[in-house]
Amino acid sequence: MAGTETAEVDCLVLGAGAVGVSTALQLQALGKQVVLVDRQPAAEATSYGNTGIIQAEGVVPYMLPMEAMRLFQMLLNRRSEAHVHYGALLKLAPWLARYGMNSFEAGVQRGAAAHLPLIQKAISEHERFIGAAGVEHLVRRTGYLKVYRDTEDLEADEKESLSQADRYGIKFNVVNPDELEKLEPHLSDDLVGAIHYPEPVSLADPSALVKAYAALFQKQGGRFLTADARTLARDGAHWTVSTVDGRLKAEHCVLALGPWSADILKLLGVPVPLAFKRGYHMHYSASGNATLSRPVLDTDHGYVMTQMERGIRLTTGAEFAERDAKPSPRQLEKVEPFARELFPLDKRLDAEPWLGSRPCLPDLIPMTGAVPGNRGLWANFGHHHLGLTLGPVTGRLLAEIMTGEKPFTDPAPYRVDRF
Repeated sequence: MAGTETAEVDCLVLGAGAVGVSTALQLQALGKQVVLVDRQPAAEATSYGNTGIIQAEGVVPYMLPMEAMRLFQMLLNRRSEAHVHYGALLKLAPWLARYGMNSFEAGVQRGAAAHLPLIQKAISEHERFIGAAGVEHLVRRTGYLKVYRDTEDLEADEKESLSQADRYGIKFNVVNPDELEKLEPHLSDDLVGAIHYPEPVSLADPSALVKAYAALFQKQGGRFLTADARTLARDGAHWTVSTVDGRLKAEHCVLALGPWSADILKLLGVPVPLAFKRGYHMHYSASGNATLSRPVLDTDHGYVMTQMERGIRLTTGAEFAERDAKPSPRQLEKVEPFARELFPLDKRLDAEPWLGSRPCLPDLIPMTGAVPGNRGLWANFGHHHLGLTLGPVTGRLLAEIMTGEKPFTDPAPYRVDRF
C-alpha cells in the first residue's frame, strides 16, 4: 500500500518507455526536479519490441497505400504487411476514415513537414544520451537495407527515393546483386537488388538502450517510482499521483504513456483519436555461421530482420486491432517462411511471440504540447512507428516548451487540440 506522506517535485513524467525516459532526461537537463513514474520497469512495454532502428530517413509517415488493389488485398488480409481484426472494424472505422484522408498527398506532405525537423535532430539527440549512458557498444552505424525480388518494384522505389532525397535530403544508395552480396553475404541469391540507407543506426538491444537511459536519469539525481497512472488527480495548483512510496505532487505532469495515454485523457474529459498498430516479434538463431550486419526490410512482405544480442529478431508489420485484444500472431506465421527463404534462420528462441501496440494518431504526427483546459498537464505520445527514433527529440521539444526556452522548431504541428 502506498504511504501517506506527500512529496513535491517540479515535474512528474508518467511512462517509462523511450519517450517518457527521454522526456525526463531532457527536463532534468534544463534544471527541473523530475520523478519518472510507471507501473513496471523501464522499456518493458511498447519500447521493448521494435526493429531497433533509429530512422534518420523516416520523414514520410507510413500511410495507407493509395493503390486500390493493394488496399483491397490488405482489407481482405491477403497481404502480409498488414492484418485486420474484422471484429474491431466498427470501432476502428472513424479512425481509419481519418487515417485514410490523411493518406492522400496533402496529408502525406503535411506529415512529412512535421517529421522533418524532428528526424533531422533524432540521431544527434540520441547521441547525447548514448555517450552519457555509456552504451556505444549497443550501436551499429551500418544503416539498413530494403531488399527487392522484382526489378520494377526496385526502380519505382528508387524513383520515390530520389524524390525524397530532393525534398528532404535523405541519403540512399541503390545496391546491385554483387554489391548486396558483399554487404550481406548470407541473404538469398534471388534478390535483384536493394536500397541502402546509410544514415540510420541500429541497436543490438533497444530495450537495454532505454533502460540505460533510465539508469542515467537516476544517476543524475532523478527518481523512478512505481505507480499506476490512473491515480493521477488534480489537487489545487498541482497534479498528484499515488506511488508505492507515497503521494507525489507537482505543478507539471507529462503523459508519455504511449498506447495508454488516451485512457488517462479520457478520464479527464479530453478525447483523443488514438488507435493502435499492433506488432509482433520473434527471435531466431541463425544456421551455421550466418550473420546480418544491418537490419533488412523485405519490401514484398513487410517484415524486418535485425541482428540482436538475443538472436535475429523478426518484426512484423501492422495489425489493426483493439489494443487489449488477445494475441493473434498470424502475420508472423505468414512471413516466417519468406524470412527463412531470405536468410537462413534456424530455431525459434522465444516461447511465445512478443506483442506490442504502436500508438497512432490519424495523421501519424506525435502529440507534443499542452493539454487544453488542464493547466500544467502536457502530452508526449502518438509516435506511431517512431517512438524509439523520436523519443529524445520530442522530449527536447516538450522540455523547451515547458520551461520557456525557445523551441528548436515550431511546435504548432504537434499540438494536442489539432483535431
